[in-house]
Amino acid sequence: MDRLEAWTIFAAVGERGGFAKAARQLGRSPAAVTRAVAALEERLGLRLFNRTTRSVALTDDGLRYLERCRHVLGEVAALEAAASAARQEPQGSMALTAPVIFGRLHVLPILERFLADHPAVDARLLLLDRTVSLVEEGLDLGIRIGRLPDSSLRAIRAGAVTRGVYASPAYLRRRGVPKEPGDLREHDCIAFSAATPAADRWSFRGARGSVAVAIRPRLVVNSGEAAIDAAVGGLGLTCVLSYQVTEALAAGTLRRVLTAFEPPAMPIHVVHPAGRHLPAKVRLFIDRAVEELRGKFTR
Repeated sequence: MDRLEAWTIFAAVGERGGFAKAARQLGRSPAAVTRAVAALEERLGLRLFNRTTRSVALTDDGLRYLERCRHVLGEVAALEAAASAARQEPQGSMALTAPVIFGRLHVLPILERFLADHPAVDARLLLLDRTVSLVEEGLDLGIRIGRLPDSSLRAIRAGAVTRGVYASPAYLRRRGVPKEPGDLREHDCIAFSAATPAADRWSFRGARGSVAVAIRPRLVVNSGEAAIDAAVGGLGLTCVLSYQVTEALAAGTLRRVLTAFEPPAMPIHVVHPAGRHLPAKVRLFIDRAVEELRGKFTR
């Protein structure tokens, strides 16, 4: 008898509280179950059960061994379930969330390719610049940027982005390039209310850690796209995440300033509710999303 079979029999006896009950559960004879437990005790050199004519009870050693057996048997079951899921073609509906611009630029293309490869899967993508409860909203997973609070979610790091200050070349020619964060007091600024805790303060890296600098916003918007458009139009400087201005930087319509004072990079995580088993569609999408995002945003 192999060890896995012996552990299964022992766990059944321990959980059912008797050899006869475990035998019925396993479809074996009581004598075979009794012999299996006796052989396990002999191999371990431990008494796992106290036996009387009327009852069977776990010893202290037996209780500890049962907990270990449950863990091992659970891991074996999870391994088999994962292998079985890998053979299944993903199907059904999947729901996920991501920040608005990041989702449009980087998550949606991944999702489009995933759906093309798996025609039996449908998806719902919720783009929001606020954190929502995956469980309450019925979402399978989410992409989040920034430090994660303690929660019951499982998080997989998929890269990092930076927060920086940007302006159009025309604005910088007209008003000059700020050399340090304090210079922003003399500049026109475009505040994105969802990007910083306070619309009138931007955070930078200082000699002793994070430094909040007061700004004078000429315009406050609640959309990163609107803030970027206004900066491209020459209205002032704006503070947004690096992925939001990739196209504008490539086109030369924005320039990055104050790079030496930028705060530490912010992590990108793929999160999902903690659980032992994920549906094939969710597991496969997470694997693809993490791989592709790390290829773009690893730093």
